[in-house]
Amino acid sequence: MSDKPKKPKRHHVYTLVVQVGRKDGDGLPKDSTGAGLICYASGVDEAEAVRETVAILKQADMAPLDVTGHGTLDDRREGGEEIGQEEVDLMQRALEENAVIVAQVTPFFDAE
Repeated sequence: MSDKPKKPKRHHVYTLVVQVGRKDGDGLPKDSTGAGLICYASGVDEAEAVRETVAILKQADMAPLDVTGHGTLDDRREGGEEIGQEEVDLMQRALEENAVIVAQVTPFFDAE
């Protein structure tokens, strides 16, 4: 057996779109039916970033229903997206703090 130290896994930041439903104490507008969140989450892979994001949102009394991954900054740029400096800065912060950053919350309302 080798006593080589394991190479630390490199973290990346993933862009996630999360749909949340309603839950008491979620902080969403009273008449909304839920919300869409754009999050930047650090993880060694996208699955870890999703798990961490869901756990953090549940701790914040939110009710995550669905998570869609949009890849890393490099993935998105390779896909032709133009990404502004503010977004890059938030991704860098998520990486440096090994954190989940909720960058945008868009409440949903029933059409009448």
